[in-house]
Amino acid sequence: MPTTPQRTIFVLLLNQKQVFKCHRYGSGKLGFFSCILRGACFDYLASDIMNIVQVTPGAGGMYCGNCFRDNALVAELRRQGHSTLMVPLYLPMTLEEPDQSAGTPLFFGGISVYLEQKSALFRNMPGWLRNALAAPALLKWAAGRAAKTQAADVGELTISMLRGEDGRQASELATLIAWLKTQPRPDVICLSNALLVGMARQLRAELGAPVFSLLQGEDSFLDAMREPQRAVAWELMAERAREVACFITPSHYFANRMRDRLRVAPAQIQVLPSGVNLQDFPTTPAGSPQPPVLGFFARQCKDKGLDLLVDAFLELRRRQRVPELRLKIGGGCGPADTAFVAVQKRKLERAGLLASVEFHPNVDRQAKIEFLRSLTVFSVPALYGEAFGLYLVEAMAAGVPVVQPRVAAFPEIIEATGGGELAEPTAIGLAEAIERLLLDPARCQMLARQGQRAAHAKYSTPQMARELTALFQAHGVAGV
Repeated sequence: MPTTPQRTIFVLLLNQKQVFKCHRYGSGKLGFFSCILRGACFDYLASDIMNIVQVTPGAGGMYCGNCFRDNALVAELRRQGHSTLMVPLYLPMTLEEPDQSAGTPLFFGGISVYLEQKSALFRNMPGWLRNALAAPALLKWAAGRAAKTQAADVGELTISMLRGEDGRQASELATLIAWLKTQPRPDVICLSNALLVGMARQLRAELGAPVFSLLQGEDSFLDAMREPQRAVAWELMAERAREVACFITPSHYFANRMRDRLRVAPAQIQVLPSGVNLQDFPTTPAGSPQPPVLGFFARQCKDKGLDLLVDAFLELRRRQRVPELRLKIGGGCGPADTAFVAVQKRKLERAGLLASVEFHPNVDRQAKIEFLRSLTVFSVPALYGEAFGLYLVEAMAAGVPVVQPRVAAFPEIIEATGGGELAEPTAIGLAEAIERLLLDPARCQMLARQGQRAAHAKYSTPQMARELTALFQAHGVAGV
């Protein structure tokens, strides 16, 4: 009698003491036998189930790529059987999928952190006051104001947070640690970004778990601060980086960029591409809309190059080789972005092309996928030194080829996927590359197929979760 998959699992369960988890009937032997008796399919088998704490700052009403990434990652880690706690900081998160931090208290409430920075009177506030200041209605009000805050405005606060237990928010850190001690002891703690490394020393000392940190985009934030705060913040981050077991960054470009600035050994920064939840994405390329459509989907701001793409679109229409080309602009648009977007609309209006452009701000997940599927070519020409660009993976996963400037991590992503073209980082350079692709439908479809296959094979959230836990294990983290 041939060995069935269920019998094979049974042998593994008894002989290797591995952990079984069925997505329908749960973990352990009870879940295993329920699964077998009811004919369900096993979902996950692993020998090291970890207890992971993921610490992620919220951005209030703003769309935050790191929040999307962490939320999807936590959901996948749980699906793979790991006990994963997502701890929100500062402000609630605006997400496009179910909130994995639901039911967990919010720490370092934005209002408390601000008051502690401004006055010593608030630095040892009683718990009832801290809880009152973290009320959802108050945080929603604070989020509206925070949406207009620039890095240059929060230099001293950033420095204080990087000082951790020596900063003005030390009581917030103590409150977080005290609460974490009431939870199951973590095997590993993962910070969402390196601006949180000020808390690594105390987390490691008090909870006895190694601290890892994701690393993406911190340099542009710190470099936007005024001197002398900028130099002080970089020095503190480099000092506190010694408390981190490993930094995890999505590209070799950013690893090389940050290794010197943080003054860490090469082995202390590892490259792990970010993943996207591709569950609702198609597996066949998008069609060829007529007339053709050029698309942008990211935060609608200067940093992401929206003005550059608008200029490239104007150049393309001026050339008249793709005379009916349309432009679709989507993504987050908060209070800090509305004036900039208004300038782009006036530019288009003066050229008589506003009617050829659609704006789709703050759409939900399904509308985003439909938006991407309606495009012929995609571009987000950010020039500030993008560490990765999840929006590129999403566009490729939707079956749309991309055109990106030859800067930062973009050449690395294009080479790894074969899903697009590179251009000179100017409006004319972008226009020329986009035009060549639009005039060559066969190549457009070839790049779309290549990018879609690579996105699904290399950049899924399950892939990222597996590689992340393997990285934890390689650094000595042991589960149960």
